[in-house]
Amino acid sequence: MNLSSLRRTGAAGAALVALSIGLAACGDDSDSSSDTTAGDTSSDTSSSAAASPSEESSAAAPSSDAASGDAAAQVFGPACDAVPADGKGSFNGMVTDPVATAASNNPLLKTLVSAVGAAGLVDTLNSAPALTVFAPTDDAFAKIPEKDLKSVLADKATLTAILTHHVVGEQLDPTAVVGDHDTLNGDTVSVTGDAESGMTVDGTAKVLCGNIPTANATVYVIDSVLMPTK
Repeated sequence: MNLSSLRRTGAAGAALVALSIGLAACGDDSDSSSDTTAGDTSSDTSSSAAASPSEESSAAAPSSDAASGDAAAQVFGPACDAVPADGKGSFNGMVTDPVATAASNNPLLKTLVSAVGAAGLVDTLNSAPALTVFAPTDDAFAKIPEKDLKSVLADKATLTAILTHHVVGEQLDPTAVVGDHDTLNGDTVSVTGDAESGMTVDGTAKVLCGNIPTANATVYVIDSVLMPTK
């Protein structure tokens, strides 16, 4: 699958300036064991992304296909066939695990999983009751110049802002996900299009495979790393 570069907004220091020149990026320092930092970060950010009652009413209920063990029946997108057909990283395998654990079993999302671990967000994501996650593939990260990516990996605050910009605090199906939504970073992510003609996130990232169910989240695999606006 082809993956585009990131757009860069915000002023998170010299690391992000380099990123916008190199197509922008996403990542974090190598302190993958710092889950306590994540807990502090999530408490700051998740309150801004909590769904209002009206928003919650638009969130997708778990699909009957997923509940019946046929999670693959509800997904859409040009690259869904790249997801393993069986095993823990398959659609039916991911539906039984919380989102960070489910992603860790999917071979397309290794870089994202590493970044989430480095930011200490694993427990935050796994323990949330309902999320929508826009998940860049390994190829998306590979488009970023190595020097620029390392600069972001060294800046934990920047990494956390980038990663939480990819997460909405409610579970959204392909109809409800279209529009503007508050993220756990406290800014907004925008989705246009539809399941049939294709979806775009923040004007640049294409949805490669969407509406993937996990135990507590709906995942949309995308071809670019999104950049926060704050």
